[in-house]
Amino acid sequence: MDIHRAGRPTRPVPPEWFTGTVWQDPIVEAPAPARLRALRVTFAPGARTAWHTHPLGQTLHVVVGIGLIGLRGAAPRLIRPGDTVWIPPGEEHWHGATPDTMMSHVAMQEALDGQTADWLEHVSDDDYTRAPADD
Repeated sequence: MDIHRAGRPTRPVPPEWFTGTVWQDPIVEAPAPARLRALRVTFAPGARTAWHTHPLGQTLHVVVGIGLIGLRGAAPRLIRPGDTVWIPPGEEHWHGATPDTMMSHVAMQEALDGQTADWLEHVSDDDYTRAPADD
């Protein structure tokens, strides 16, 4: 058993994968044969991921704030505290904060051959500012 104590350093995210100010707080990166990786990701207003996919899918659980999640070719959708989102393997998507509100979520995914995500291009301002779909 490993106990990872609170207070591990917050890390800034790589700018090639994100737009705006975003921080990651590690939760777990389980050793093989387990594949689970989880992070708390905090987005400043206007910040978001680049387009990406996950080889084994991803689960997001919103902790605080209001966020957006977008699928290729579709209007983004609002996500709020307590919402849990499942993104299937290979689905091109992005997620982040709304323009005026920060958002923090727990991101959970499994690694396949050591990789949890395939990163694509940055989300355009047109895609990001598209009016959210009604839920």
